[in-house]
Amino acid sequence: MKGIHTSFYFMRESFLSSLRALQPGLCITAAYGNILPTMFLNIPPLGTVNIHPSLLPLYRGAAPVQRALQDGVKETGVSLAFTVRALDAGPVIARERLEVDDQIKAPDLLALLFSQGSKLLIHKLPSIFDGSAKVNAEPQDDSKATLAPKITPEESWLSFDEEALVLHNEYIVMTCNLFRFVHLQAGQEPELGNDVNDITFIKGALVFPCGGCTALEVLEVQLPGKKVIAAAAFWNGLRGQKLKTL
Repeated sequence: MKGIHTSFYFMRESFLSSLRALQPGLCITAAYGNILPTMFLNIPPLGTVNIHPSLLPLYRGAAPVQRALQDGVKETGVSLAFTVRALDAGPVIARERLEVDDQIKAPDLLALLFSQGSKLLIHKLPSIFDGSAKVNAEPQDDSKATLAPKITPEESWLSFDEEALVLHNEYIVMTCNLFRFVHLQAGQEPELGNDVNDITFIKGALVFPCGGCTALEVLEVQLPGKKVIAAAAFWNGLRGQKLKTL
């Protein structure tokens, strides 16, 4: 290894000159949300390989893990692919599949997939170095591609008119990007309060009424700037005050 150089300015000639001086045989990227310029891609003779946390061509883009969880997928995975001048569209060297726990949060799944992806990369390095990986890489079927755009601040709001499972999936997505609100479990046909918008406390959980006669059981709460506390402690702190969904 000749050195490690970091930069956010891949288009700047100063960075490209530094990279050329290192004479890298291969470049590796992970969690980089932009399309690399041709001037960068032309430098390493063996190409640039990206570790992408989805089963390409599914979930191309900046938020593959979050969007997969939002869709409630039962299986995802990680892909090794050569980088081209198109969004996560290069030939795939290898994939590794992973069953999705329905309670896992986006940060934990992302870390798990990158851990598996790193091991997969190490396993495939010999074939990348001898050129066989490029020969055998599988072109992606663009007709099966789906996009995973970046999570926006507007998506951080939860509408309790939606069903509980939808809100649960939205929550586990948002914990990675914007806020941490509550730990949720989806329930059916809950015992609710007198008013349709009443939030009740049952068996250690705050019960939020949702659309479709469903409810979310909230086990933990974290208010802005505060530590995570159990739902029971939060409820006791209300001292009889009522909670309602808006």
